[in-house]
Amino acid sequence: MIQLARALAISRKDVESYYGKPPLVTWGLLFPAVLILAVYIKDRAGYLDVAPGIIAMTLLFGNTSMAAIVITFEKRSGTFERLLLSPLGMGTIILGKALSAAAYGIATSIVLAVGLKACMGLPMARPDVFIAGLLIGSCVFSLLGLIASVMVKEVFEAMTLMNFFRFPLLFLSGVFVPFAQMPGWLKPVAWLSPLTHAGEMIRFGIFGETAFASPWVPVAASLIMFAAVCVLSGLSFQRYARR
Repeated sequence: MIQLARALAISRKDVESYYGKPPLVTWGLLFPAVLILAVYIKDRAGYLDVAPGIIAMTLLFGNTSMAAIVITFEKRSGTFERLLLSPLGMGTIILGKALSAAAYGIATSIVLAVGLKACMGLPMARPDVFIAGLLIGSCVFSLLGLIASVMVKEVFEAMTLMNFFRFPLLFLSGVFVPFAQMPGWLKPVAWLSPLTHAGEMIRFGIFGETAFASPWVPVAASLIMFAAVCVLSGLSFQRYARR
């Protein structure tokens, strides 16, 4: 419990210092809202079909960007090194940083979903699965951002590294083309993407349907990926601390 309280203190500090700034809040909401509006103008009959993908994309960009930016900025100012020298376990530091990034991504995604439901009639067949998709997806994406942050020195390097895999994921994970409509040769690649499974959980939560045989398939795949990135993030932070 003591370590959890310390992790929450780290998370609260990050939220107050970085995430609560008006420009970040505006960016986190304006970009996906403009994108869904563009889809609505183009196709007023089927615009809601891409809503799960847009929400998953908001989660991906929000979590990875902020997790990478915050730690990269603190490394440059020297505050991150002081945090590593404090009497805190490495897992506590990772948890605290991941929680704040996850909270940012979840908050912007929920606001977007509520706006779509209020203004455009977005259905919500299984709110529990929808929330589970946000929670598990945000954990995976936040840890990916943390892993990238300790691999680079500057903020622009972190963003370049993030975009190196984020943009291909957008076209390989069912964001704009549902997984069920992908060519057969592309589906094995998409299956390995964490964005695919987060998007399918969100899709099931909204429409009550998924491209997989069961909604438990993307849940199980996401949990496996979460365990993998937990291990990788721990190894990455340990390696950085030994430098």
